[in-house]
Amino acid sequence: MNNPSCFPLRDTPRTHAPDTSKAELMLPTKMKAVVLTGHGGLEKLEYRHDVPVPRPAPGEVLIEVTACGMNNTDVWVRQGAYGTEQDPQEISTWRRGRSTLKFPRIQGTDIVGRIAAVGEGVPETRVDSRVMVDFSIYNRTDDSLADIDYIGHGRDGGYAEYTTVPSDHAHQVKTDLPDAELATFSCAYLTGEHMLDRARVTAGENVLITGAGGGVGSGLIQLCRARGAVPFAVTSQGKGERLREIGAEDLIFRDNARSFFESVREVMGERPVDVVADLVAGPLFNDLLRLLRPEGRYTTAGAIAGPVVQLDLRTVYLKHLELHGSSQGTRRAFAHLMEYIEQGKISAVLDRAFPLSKFHQAQQAFMNKDYIGKLVVVPDRHWEKIGAPYAA
Repeated sequence: MNNPSCFPLRDTPRTHAPDTSKAELMLPTKMKAVVLTGHGGLEKLEYRHDVPVPRPAPGEVLIEVTACGMNNTDVWVRQGAYGTEQDPQEISTWRRGRSTLKFPRIQGTDIVGRIAAVGEGVPETRVDSRVMVDFSIYNRTDDSLADIDYIGHGRDGGYAEYTTVPSDHAHQVKTDLPDAELATFSCAYLTGEHMLDRARVTAGENVLITGAGGGVGSGLIQLCRARGAVPFAVTSQGKGERLREIGAEDLIFRDNARSFFESVREVMGERPVDVVADLVAGPLFNDLLRLLRPEGRYTTAGAIAGPVVQLDLRTVYLKHLELHGSSQGTRRAFAHLMEYIEQGKISAVLDRAFPLSKFHQAQQAFMNKDYIGKLVVVPDRHWEKIGAPYAA
């Protein structure tokens, strides 16, 4: 957060027009932010009033954050719940043993806002542009994600009033969607699009989606429809109607008295399961592989019901199955996501919003999983305009 400055920071609020010069920018020196101080419980997240406003380095922009979506990764990183290849119970962060996470850290990946200032080499005309952020730190010029990191982990993110990002990660988006709704897309839908890319999902294929009521799951339903595939949603009873509205072909309720395997077969009948897009794992894992047709594909980007699973390798090799791990997404997948948003092919599924100052309440609600789609936090200074219409 101590990058070189190319513009002065003052204690008075910003009051500039789009054509104001850098020398005339009026920005605060301190901001409010939620700071992660270490691995542990919610007490490790501190709402502070005196965090220095970051300054954009060359090639970066400063974003005044108006909304930021919440994700499972925030919780797992706070808890240190990623384990290691040697010990699944060991405290470890997202990059497992080669972490770029440094405390204190401001989390938050799904950043939406307006460019407040620019670093050296970035056109001044970008100031005041409304943007959503590609949160991935790619670390390579090709499509390999072997060294990928993300904003909110390898560098500070959007649970704050301001944040800096590389200029080419701040994408101006042509949509009438409100900021709070726009903040539901980036992480969840990019993750979903890459899962479908990894499994080479094509038009007409049947995709069984677990955890369909969450952010990635509800995104997957729409992303399947966008490419002509047919999504079947695994969810709980109270979420079914909304998932049908956003495109689920049919529903499998995990709290059904019948076994999970029988419930899926009853709903799908003779239709094959071409692809499983799994966000749950745990006890369902082996049944999901059993349900796949021969030469079917399994893709996963989460394990909210348990990451350590039982696997009968005979099911894999006798059925010629493909298993794909997936996390985040490529630049190309993000470009597809932007196109879908601008063309209206996908819609925001925003359950509710919280002021940033009530972050503990927001993350507890997130962990309770009693919602559909996404939860979003909004800096208090923007709450009445952006967050209040979506309040619980």
